[in-house]
Parts: sequence; structure tokens; C-alpha cells
Amino acid sequence: MSTQENQELAPSPTTAPIDVEQAEAALVEHYPRLVRIAYLVLPPSLGRNRRVVTAHAVVQRSLPRRRTGGGGPGAPGPGRPEDAVDPGYAYVRGEVLRQALLAGRPLRRLAWPSRAQFPPLLPMVWGLRVFPRAGGADELALDQRLSALSGAGRAAYVLRGLERQGDAEVRRVLAVAGVAEPDAALAEADGVGAMYALLGSAEFDPCSLQARPPDLMRRRQHARAAVAAAAAVAVCGALLGLPGEGWGPGGAAAPSYARNPASEAALDPGRLRRVAPAVWQRSARTDFTVWPVRGDLTGDSALLRRALAVWARPGRTVLASATPGTPPGPPMGAPQLLFAGRVDAARVVLFHDGLRVVRYAEPVEGAGGAVLDFARTDGADMAASGALVVGRAAGNVRYLTAPWVRTAGVRDLLVPDGAPRPLRRDAHGVTDPVPSPAQARHCRSWDVLEVGDGVAVRLLTDLGELTPARLTWGPPAAPGEVASEAARAAWARTACLLPSVRGHGVRAVNSWQFARQRLPEGGGSAVWLCTRAETWRGTGVRVLAQFQAPSAEPGAPGAVAAKAEESPVCGPRDPRVLAGVLWKARGGQWYVLAAGGPSITSLDTSGGVRAHAEGRLLAARTTPGARAQLTGRTQDGTQVGALR
Repeated sequence: MSTQENQELAPSPTTAPIDVEQAEAALVEHYPRLVRIAYLVLPPSLGRNRRVVTAHAVVQRSLPRRRTGGGGPGAPGPGRPEDAVDPGYAYVRGEVLRQALLAGRPLRRLAWPSRAQFPPLLPMVWGLRVFPRAGGADELALDQRLSALSGAGRAAYVLRGLERQGDAEVRRVLAVAGVAEPDAALAEADGVGAMYALLGSAEFDPCSLQARPPDLMRRRQHARAAVAAAAAVAVCGALLGLPGEGWGPGGAAAPSYARNPASEAALDPGRLRRVAPAVWQRSARTDFTVWPVRGDLTGDSALLRRALAVWARPGRTVLASATPGTPPGPPMGAPQLLFAGRVDAARVVLFHDGLRVVRYAEPVEGAGGAVLDFARTDGADMAASGALVVGRAAGNVRYLTAPWVRTAGVRDLLVPDGAPRPLRRDAHGVTDPVPSPAQARHCRSWDVLEVGDGVAVRLLTDLGELTPARLTWGPPAAPGEVASEAARAAWARTACLLPSVRGHGVRAVNSWQFARQRLPEGGGSAVWLCTRAETWRGTGVRVLAQFQAPSAEPGAPGAVAAKAEESPVCGPRDPRVLAGVLWKARGGQWYVLAAGGPSITSLDTSGGVRAHAEGRLLAARTTPGARAQLTGRTQDGTQVGALR
């Protein structure tokens, strides 16, 4: 920028006068969007907590002090077709850009700093660190690319991608905001790539925040130092001193918390529970509690000590995640050690405490941050504890298989008649890399883990969590394995619907063919499926009904006829299901098609289409866009509504 580093940028007058009320109305209406713009333009070097607070401060002090002739940077001039924002919003957005660019300037020794370069006085967050929710790999990659740009480059990218402004309008807004070379800023933005859709993700939403405590011990230490420096030194020595022989370096862990015998036992690598290799063969239980300890680093006490310390008190640099319904707190006692070893470019430790599986990972080389993942696993049985995700890299996933797994392979669900590919495992039960469908952007294949344990051959799929979800087939009362030709054909057209339950703590997904229907006008035969995703926590269940008409493409996804959350339908408590769709025959005639489960004895439609059918199948002529209400009755006269 060519403006002086020690001067505030003055608003640029435009033709349309803006008053405080007009600007305030625009700020209140578009507050979340304006804060997102400020957060994206501010330099990542500020840190996520300060970026969030500064973004809110920048927006909150963007109102004019009085009625002004034009409202400053970014206010529209005489009507441009690409400018679709109102003057009040344009004024506030321009002020936000101007202050965010100022805040990103480095402080100079001989220059007077601007107000935007100081840490904000308001808003204040005492006793907490706040930051947006973590996104996926794509959001992380975009954040890294944006961090390499200048403030003007980030502003150009945000105006183009989030605000949908043409390049001519971007140049004008940047120039009014004080950017000396808007063309250079646009050229920088071109190097990022068209990843604009990610700008609206939770990763860059400073209004939907997660909260974590700050460095609690340092805060207490400072408070006592204000009273008496000598007492503060003594307290810090007592709190930060090492107990007994000492725990050693905590790595990425935060300062230690108040200790007691139970917490000391939980942090002692020597007290970890280690299961012998043959225990599972004679145990009455067959779950994670009888997994033997495995890995080539199980004797690395320093690694285990760091992992336990980070679990107990993760520091600011630790990237932590937990599946829904999983408490991310410290261990409740000495946990069980499942695995410790090197996986790709990381050292990985897996623990189990009876309720959760916890994964700790740190880079083998470099100073990257540690990763801590929590997944709930209470109530696991032999089928649900067949494997855990031990590593992810380059779009692939590695599994640690249970000791009772005899064979392992990879099967593409979209190829129902294909044979599974053998999957090699090392001496510790860690598989070779498998392409992860949870991280794929397109559903061109869906590779699942096929494990044989001597009792059955089961399918497990990665949904982005520590525990892969089990896939089953059959009626809710007694679902079985995906082993028959019909089951594989139905799952081939269901697999691409699984992303809708990704990241929800899913334990198992069962698909059930509850009806088969002959289509009118010789359209062939269609099947109706009910797919139910159960979670580890019991709540958060998702149900969807599918209509799978004949298709020229074997792996074409079925049509979702209805879906619901927290519904008992298609489960063992309420296996009744009823769904309907509008379907167009080859001759152009439209039909209302409906089907119910085995307990349905008659069907009726009302509203835009009136029809009745004895039995659990219905086909009635209708017109495009018709809306009908579907009801069914059981043999005892109970009325059943359609899934919704």
C-alpha cells in the first residue's frame, strides 16, 4: 500500500449520503456476514482467538459518527449493474475492509500505530479462548493458502468469492479502501483457486464458536503476582513442580492441573492396563476391553507420558475432535493401552477407558501440533469392535483390526458383483492404506473394509471418525450381513447417500427392502428400501426411505422418498414404514406410487390426489407437481402416517 503506515485512511465521499440509522440497520441485518469478511481478511498470524475478537471489534466500530456524504469505502457510486448491495451495507463493508487491512499492517518502531492495530478493548472475553469450529481437509488447505496472501489479496478473494463481485467492482472497492495496487491483489487471489464455496463453511464462521479455557495456571499465577511477587514465585514452584520422580516433558500439553492420587495414576505410563495376546480367546467378553496391546512403541515411556498428559490437559496447539455425544475430558483412571507405534509420518497411541477410544498422534519429524481424537464406544460387541482407524494420510485410511479378525479385504460397494481385493496387514494388525470414501469429494467408488472373523464376513465403512460404521442388511428385528446378491445390489445404489450421516457418531447403518412394486405401463420392477443409521449415543438417529426404480446405471443412487431424524421408524421398536413418490412413466404420464411395510393392509391418499388401494402398494394417475397426503392402516385398524 502506498498510504503512510502511521495514518488512518480517510473515507472517500460518494454521491449517496449515509446516516447512522441506515448504516446501523445494515450492520445488524448482515452482522454474521460482515464478521466473516473481517475474519477472512485479518492476518492468520494474530491467532484464532484474537482474530475472532478483532473481527467482531472491527465490525462493531464501523458505524459512522454522524450523517456522512456517501459512507466511505465501498459505498456504491452511480448505478453499476454488478453492484447489488444497498448503500448502508456498502458503507459498513467498506469500513470493515479498511480497518481489517489496517489491523494486518505490521507495527513500525517510528510510526504511530492506528487504532485498528491495537488489540481491541471491546468485545472482551474473560476467562475463555474462543475460535470457530474446525473444518475438514479442504477448509484447512484454503486457510493455509489464504495465509500466504497479503491482506489486499485476501480482501480481493473474499470480495470475489463471498460477495460475488465482478473484478471491476473488486478493483473499485479495494481502491477506495486504500489498496494501492488492486490488480496485484486480484492476481494474488487468482493463485488460490476457485474454492469459493468453502468460504461459507464453519471453519470461517466467527459467530459460531467453540470455547476452551485459557492457560488457567498462568492466569492464577499472574493474579497472585499482583498481590505479592514472592508469594507468586512460591505458588508457581508448587504448582508447576514435578511430583515424585517427575513426569518428564509434557510435549503439547498445557500446564499441569491440581493433582490428586487418581489423576496421578491416570498420568503414569507404568499403570496403563495392558492385555495379553491370548486373553480374548478365553474371555466371556469380545470387545475393545480384550484387545491386546500392540505396536512397536509400546515400551516408549516418553511417548506414552506425552500422550497421557495431552489427553488430560490439551494445550492451545492441540487439534482436538470428538464425535457427537462423546465427553472429551481427561481419563477417569489408568486407561487401557491398545496400540503405540509409527503410522506413516506420525507416532500414534490408542487408549480405551471403557467409555471411549482416544487417539493421540504427533509428527515423527518437525514441530507440527499434536492431534487428539475421542470416540464413544460403550456397549460395543464383537461386530462393532472389529477395527479402529489408526491413521489418515493423503486421502487414505489405515485400520487396526481386532485380534479375532482372520481375513481382511477391500470391497467397492458400487460394484456389487465385484470380488473383494485382499488387504495386507502387518504383524500388529495395521492394514495397508485404503482409499477413504469419507474424504472423497465425488462418489465414483465406495471402498469398505471387509473382515472375516470365523463367525461372519462383515462390512465396515469409514465415515470420518475413529470407529468405522458397520453396514448391515435385513429387517429391523434381525439385521444380517451384506452377503446376498440382492443386498449388494441395493447397497450399490445406497452407498452414495452415506455422506448425509458422516460425522454424526454413527455405529451401524442398516438397509431393509420393505416392498417391491411392479411399475405401471411396463416400467419394470422397483424396490423400496428403508435405511437407518444408529449412533453410539442412542440419539441422533437418521432414517430415510428410498425408491429404487430400474436404472441403466448399476450404481445410480436411489431416489430419497422421505427422511426423518430421531424417529423410531424402521427400527426394532417400530418396524412399520410408509413412503410415496411422484414417478413419470416412459409415455409421459405421472403417477403417485406408495408402498408400506409388511404390517400395512391398505393405503389412502388425500389432498391433490385421492386414491385407495387394498394391500400395501398403490399406483394412481396424477399431474406434475401434485401434492398428496398418504396414510396407511394395519390389520387392527391402526393408522400409520408416511415417513417425514
